[in-house]
Amino acid sequence: MRDGTAVDRITWEFFKSAFQGKYIGSSYVDAQRKESKSVAEYEAEFLRLSCYARGIVAMDHERCVRFEDGLRDELRVLIAPQREREFAVLVEMAKIVEEVKRSEKQNQDRDRGRNKRSFGSSGSVGGF
Repeated sequence: MRDGTAVDRITWEFFKSAFQGKYIGSSYVDAQRKESKSVAEYEAEFLRLSCYARGIVAMDHERCVRFEDGLRDELRVLIAPQREREFAVLVEMAKIVEEVKRSEKQNQDRDRGRNKRSFGSSGSVGGF
């Protein structure tokens, strides 16, 4: 990297970007980025970046399609069939679905914890 780059340009972000570009596929990086963002964070970034792509997201319908494409798969599969084409409504739907999914996961985690405690408390399986 040093051969073609001025030393003062080598920052952590520069290195990370160059490394990911060379050794990690962009689809993997995009997938990881999607997985780690909440809908609210994704919405903020989407709105911030959409000012640079006005032609692509000029109409509400186009904004909705692009926004849906960037949602995590677990949310998109529940939202896309609704075919919502009003951006504000779509974002609210995504936030609601995200909250429902978060609650489901918390309930599953809690239930798993209960099952482990009840299984482990008797010291045997089925009371034998």
